[in-house]
Amino acid sequence: MCPNKTKIDLGSDRIVIEKRYRALSALNDLLIGIWFLAGSILFFYDSLMTVGTWFFVAGSVELIFRPVIKLTELIHVKRFSSRDAS
Repeated sequence: MCPNKTKIDLGSDRIVIEKRYRALSALNDLLIGIWFLAGSILFFYDSLMTVGTWFFVAGSVELIFRPVIKLTELIHVKRFSSRDAS
């Protein structure tokens, strides 16, 4: 083993937790893209501009979810790590 490398034992449960939050985050990012793309397309039509505006609002709400997901993951992993250390 290389002396500059650090070995970290995460445990399979912790890896599963982190992967679930990564998947949730990726899904959230996909929804953000869909909301903003759909809103942009709807903005080309005067009759659909109000709906497009609501899609932009939905995308903005999804943007708020990004840090919420990350903070929830950090808290969950910390609790798991604390429980594991006991």
